[in-house]
Amino acid sequence: MRRLLVIGGSLAAALGAIFWFLMLLSTSAETGLFARHYTLLIGINVAITLILLALVGWQLRSLWLEHRAQVFGSRLKLRLTAMFGLMAVFPGALVYGVSVQFVTRSIESWFDVRVEKALEAGLDLGRTALDSLLSDLHDKGRNMALELSAVPESGRRTALIRLRERNGVQTASLFSAGGQLLASANAELTELVPRMPSQAQLRQVRNAQHLKWADSDDGKGLVLRVLVPVSGYGVFEESRILQVTQQVPEALGQNAEAVQEVYRDYQELQLARTGLTRSYALTLTLTLLVALFGAFALAFILARRLSAPLSILAEGTRAVAQGDFSPRRAIHSHDELGILTQSFNRMTAQLEDARRETERHRVEVESARAYLESILANLSTGVLVFDRTFRLQTVNEGALNILGDNFHGLIGALVQEWPRQASFGQFICERFALSEESDWQGQLELESANGMPQILLLRGSRLPEASGGGNVVVFDDVTRIVAAQRSAAWGEVARRLAHEIKNPLTPIQLSAERLQHKLAGKLGNGDAEMLQRSTQTIINQVRAMKHMVDDFRDYARLPAPELAPLDLNGLIREMLGLYETSAVAIDAALADSLPPVLGDATQLRQVIHNLLRNSEDALEGVERPHIEMTTLPHERTVQLLVADNGPGFPADLLARVFEPYITTKAKGTGLGLPIVKKIIDEHHGTISINNAPHGGAVVDIRLPLFKEEENHGDHSGR
Repeated sequence: MRRLLVIGGSLAAALGAIFWFLMLLSTSAETGLFARHYTLLIGINVAITLILLALVGWQLRSLWLEHRAQVFGSRLKLRLTAMFGLMAVFPGALVYGVSVQFVTRSIESWFDVRVEKALEAGLDLGRTALDSLLSDLHDKGRNMALELSAVPESGRRTALIRLRERNGVQTASLFSAGGQLLASANAELTELVPRMPSQAQLRQVRNAQHLKWADSDDGKGLVLRVLVPVSGYGVFEESRILQVTQQVPEALGQNAEAVQEVYRDYQELQLARTGLTRSYALTLTLTLLVALFGAFALAFILARRLSAPLSILAEGTRAVAQGDFSPRRAIHSHDELGILTQSFNRMTAQLEDARRETERHRVEVESARAYLESILANLSTGVLVFDRTFRLQTVNEGALNILGDNFHGLIGALVQEWPRQASFGQFICERFALSEESDWQGQLELESANGMPQILLLRGSRLPEASGGGNVVVFDDVTRIVAAQRSAAWGEVARRLAHEIKNPLTPIQLSAERLQHKLAGKLGNGDAEMLQRSTQTIINQVRAMKHMVDDFRDYARLPAPELAPLDLNGLIREMLGLYETSAVAIDAALADSLPPVLGDATQLRQVIHNLLRNSEDALEGVERPHIEMTTLPHERTVQLLVADNGPGFPADLLARVFEPYITTKAKGTGLGLPIVKKIIDEHHGTISINNAPHGGAVVDIRLPLFKEEENHGDHSGR
């Protein structure tokens, strides 16, 4: 019974849809057909509406009985029915209201008084335009007739052609009083014979002296025609009739015909105005009822079909949320909902195992991740991890400290698009591209933030595809190691040079002095003077080489500093006392209450002396030479700045000033600044040299502070 009702309701809805479609179609397409079958169509739609209403009532009654009996799922079914029904009611009512108002107002707007007046004005405008053109053509015809009356019969054909061209008419034809064509002039060569006037028209011209009208000419549009009489040339000559035609402009003709046709259609619609409004309103009302009742019937069917498995799933979901994974009753059907309930039971059976396994894996992963993050965070070595496309994924604290960059904006970006550290990223990409093996190693020299060279030792490796692929780079800052290796190498070279050079210097000096002593009194004035100058040159150069050998020896065998608390300001004042007679002005801006540093006074005197001497040499030839020494306290260090207003260092040598035998002096050994750096390094301090923006060089030295608790054991044993 239920299935028969559902099938009957569906057929009724389908028939209703067909009939209201026919009603709309017939109403808009053919008014006569609608008028003949209007009663039948309305009756069929009313019957279909009543059938659907009965079906909906029966469904609502059965649903209410289930709800009162508290059948499980009845509330869900009721809710779904209400939701589906409201989804159809509100849009349907809205569309119905808008449609009725739109149709009513649209039909009313068709018959606006202004539209009717506009159409009538259009017709009057077209008539006026045609009358104006006819009047103009009539005046031209009369003028042409007057001129033709003064021309003899033999010359009228030529005069006719001339007058047509001068007056700009389309055709000009001359007829006898009986209608015989005497002469013709046409603007179009394809039309040799003009259209002949009728006998009635000729008779009317003879009686009324002129005739003008507009008609259509074989699909060419409107043509204006004027017939005027032409007086005879002689007394006994018979009068003639002149026909002048002019094509109405195509746009004007089409507009006039269009206005005429629209005005005729408008008058027809105005006659069916009331019936049309009622038919549309009734059709839309029946359509709304059929749609609403059909929607409620379909909503009940869908709600019943969905509620059974959804009720089972809702009950099972509540149980799963409470931790109960026991199997539920399944619907054994072949559609998706039946399969869904069966899959739900299989899912609940697997959820418990999956939950236990997931929890175990989560604990393991979290433990491994925490362990790995702890290792990476405490590594002094820099670690960078990239994906397959060289997009940075991970960076550890060691990399941030080595490169002096927080990597903001670089994580997640392609290496090729890094706004900074571009040379570092390019080197990594090139080495991975050139390396055919999975691992590679390379060395890269960068410029650090303070302008000094920074040497990095990098090792790259490709991650296995089983773990997701990617690339990892591990790097260390080996600047100090390389500098120490170079310093050790240069120290060995200096030691050997000092040993090899110093041995022959003393015999050379003694031999020169002996030659000067033995031969000074035995040579003439000129030869004695040359001997004196030559031997003195040898002695001076030997002394200079001894000084160079002493520098080699000091660089190679610099003793270990004896560190002790030291007043740096007092040491600077002591050294400045030795430069009171210097030609260079030296100013000291020493900080008050400067804490003591941990240093060797002898070696730091050598550092200050070397820096002041280098500044004096650099200021030779400079107008108003000036040196400024400044001390500043910091949290863990004391800063010593030595600045001058000289030319500064060449840009190509600035990064290598601490390498042995690098000098800008013609007679320098290039060991002064390396010795200074070696002393500062052994004091666990830092030194850097830069050119000042306004000119000159600035030496920046940082020495560690003396801390009593860290050096108590050493001082107690001295």
